[in-house]
Amino acid sequence: MEKSRYQKGIDKLMEFTVMENKEVSTHLKITDSFKNIAPDLSRYMIEFTYGDIYTRPELDNKQRALITIASLVTLGTEPQLELHINTGLTAGLTPEEIIETFIHLLSYTGFPRVINAIEVAKKVFEQRGVTVELPEQNDLI
Repeated sequence: MEKSRYQKGIDKLMEFTVMENKEVSTHLKITDSFKNIAPDLSRYMIEFTYGDIYTRPELDNKQRALITIASLVTLGTEPQLELHINTGLTAGLTPEEIIETFIHLLSYTGFPRVINAIEVAKKVFEQRGVTVELPEQNDLI
């Protein structure tokens, strides 16, 4: 029996979801928060985004997470960025890959968006108990 779009979406979504840390932002918390005002939005997000798009075979979860993080930094959507930094870590991105993505975006989005993204990442990394391994540099101020 073939799975429904919704079930495929939930299955994929759970690959990006941390359940054991209650401080961490998750799609499930977000969709639960608007179920009384916009319940269809949750279904659309799960069916379309995760059931149709995220289950396509051409990209892996880490690639999808990195693309999403970069897009959200560019858009300046910090609440969603917090969620997707979490999903990126769960998908296997390292904190260094996330920070390097922000650095790479400086030329394209500017310092304000990257600084905001770094602040969001600091919060997420603290919640997750994650540290960033800094490269050794002699010319840091």
